[in-house]
Amino acid sequence: MTEGGIRTFITIIGTMSVTDDDDGNITGLYLPNCNLPAMMDSDSPILKKAELQINEYFSGKRKVFALPMSMEGTDFQLKVWNYMKGIPYGKTISYSQIAKDIGHEKAFRAIGTACGSNPIPIIIPCHRVLGTSGLGGYLGGLEMKKKILALEGIKF
Repeated sequence: MTEGGIRTFITIIGTMSVTDDDDGNITGLYLPNCNLPAMMDSDSPILKKAELQINEYFSGKRKVFALPMSMEGTDFQLKVWNYMKGIPYGKTISYSQIAKDIGHEKAFRAIGTACGSNPIPIIIPCHRVLGTSGLGGYLGGLEMKKKILALEGIKF
């Protein structure tokens, strides 16, 4: 993977940024108030497409993202992130259910850690993963998680 650029834009939940690599893959999505990497501003086609799709998602016009992604992580993290890509819009699943589904039944805390390390939140919908007794955590904070889930029709 080679270093690409960054695009910052306004959404209904605040200012977000998305990054890509020079190969045309999305590599990061930064929620409001997150630390941004030092990268060159870019108007690459994939970053423009990501901005469009994210805003379509927030306006209720998009339920599935169609963007190439490149993620760096451990084998376990990649397994969890790839699993999360398949969680449907408007549905939730527990950390423990993911652990069972990927063959690591006792690793529900590690699932939570992998969710917290997700480099491309919203597009890889870690907000749809909940604790058995409540919301669990979220990189952007629990209020943001509630807002995003509410956009999908899930109330807390």
